[in-house]
This record gives sequence, structure tokens and C-alpha cells, in this order.
Amino acid sequence: MHVGSVVWLLLVSIGASALGGALGMASGIFLVPLLTLFGRVDIHAAVAASIVSVIACSCGSAAPFLRSGLTNIRVAIVLEVATTLGALTGVLLAGTLSTQFLFGLFAAVLLVSASQMMTRRREISGEPDVFNPRDWATVLRLHSSYPDHALGRDVFYHVRRVPLGLALMYGAGLISALLGIGSGVLKIPAMDTALHLPIKVSTATSNFMIGVTAAASGVAYFARGDIDPAIAGPVALGSVVGALLGARFLMAMSGEKLRLFFVVVLVAVAVQMLLSALGIHLLGHLA
Repeated sequence: MHVGSVVWLLLVSIGASALGGALGMASGIFLVPLLTLFGRVDIHAAVAASIVSVIACSCGSAAPFLRSGLTNIRVAIVLEVATTLGALTGVLLAGTLSTQFLFGLFAAVLLVSASQMMTRRREISGEPDVFNPRDWATVLRLHSSYPDHALGRDVFYHVRRVPLGLALMYGAGLISALLGIGSGVLKIPAMDTALHLPIKVSTATSNFMIGVTAAASGVAYFARGDIDPAIAGPVALGSVVGALLGARFLMAMSGEKLRLFFVVVLVAVAVQMLLSALGIHLLGHLA
């Protein structure tokens, strides 16, 4: 591979992972279209490289997010169980529903999620409500706090409606498996609207979760021989650097601006999904 190609892969992966890391989304949703459209990389090699990118991005941002107290490990473990079950169901149902219908359904879900996130622009702050001792979140000890550098104080939050969050995570895993895309774009709206997590916590926790999911997928791709070291190597290196940049960007940005930024991305992805439902593929396949 030429030096120019390696440098291009590094720069593209840095940009995709910085954006994905800051938003808590799989970087493949940005990386795959860039590799297939502008890099002329085969779609299978691009998807496999994006899986490597997601793992590297999640690992790269894990340390600063955990150190800053943004990632809620307990929430991530509880929700990942539902996401995994949904993904397994999606694998079993693969091929039973038309792809166009699924793209249209996904677009509708994204637009509704964007609308709900815009109606809930005020971050939950101050001391948490009086805990219900029988509440799922209280029993599982999911309530927590994090230091917000933009606000200059600790933000306490009370996790709500865990059963609804589990149901939405199951749906996210299901749709993700059926369409072959990363579920981070659905996890964050679910955590934001159902669990009422602060947007920064939702983003950091989603980043942790997608790394766990991608690691399982990466084993399958590696076993099939789909991972090209000449492509995956520069992508992995660039993804770690991009993830660190994305983590710094997230911690410095206010929750309000991060929410607006994420809503813009949601709408853009929804438009792409609607076009795919109509048979128009402007950005190739998302992963």
C-alpha cells in the first residue's frame, strides 16, 4: 500500500472516530461511506475495518470517560443484556422483513427520537429525587453523578424507567442486527428520553457499550478472514487518536450544544435511511 493511502486512511479514521467518539456512535456510520465512495475499498473490507475502528474508538475513549466519571458502568451492563438479546433475535429474523421496510421504520424511529430529544433540552440537574426503594434503578444502584467541567459543578442524576429503557435497547439491538448497522444512534436517544440520563453520560456510556458489541462481531469477521491488515492497521491507529480527541471535545462541550449536534446527525442519518428505503443509496451502506 502506498504511503499516501496510509496517510489518507489515518486522517479519515481520525475524523470519523473523533466525531463518533464525541457523539457516542459507531464511527463506522461515517467511516464506511468514506472508504467505499472515496477510497474505493470493497464494502466487506470497509465494514470489517469499521468494526476494528469501533473497537479502537471505544477503547481509546474509555480511559478518559471512566476517569472523568461520565461512563455509568452499571447502566451499561444492564442495558447491554437487552441489546444483545435484541441482536440475537434480529439474527434469527434476518431475511423475513424487506430491507426497504426496515430502512423506512428506522428513519421514522430516528425522526421521533430527534423530536423527543429537542423537547427535553433541559439537563436534569441538582440533587436527585427521593429514591423509591422498590424502583429498578434504586435496587440496581444505577443513580450516580459526574463532574461537568462546562458547568463547573457536579451533576447528580436519577435513572428513571429502567423497564422502558430495556425494551428500547432490545429494539435497538433488533433493528441494528436486521440492518447491519451500529446501534449507538438508537442507544443514546433511548437513554436520553427513557432513562433521563444527562446527554454526556448517555454518550460516554454508549461509547463503552458499542465497543463490547463490536468486539463480539470482530471475532466473527476475523475468523472469516474479512479483516485486511493493510486497511485495518492504519484505521485502528487513527481511531485511537480520533477517540481521544472526541473525548476531549465531549468533556469540553456543554450538554446543550452536544444535544443539538446529535439531533442534527440523527436527522441526517434519517434522511439517508429514507433515501435507502426508496432505493437511493447516496452514501453506500452504513455500519
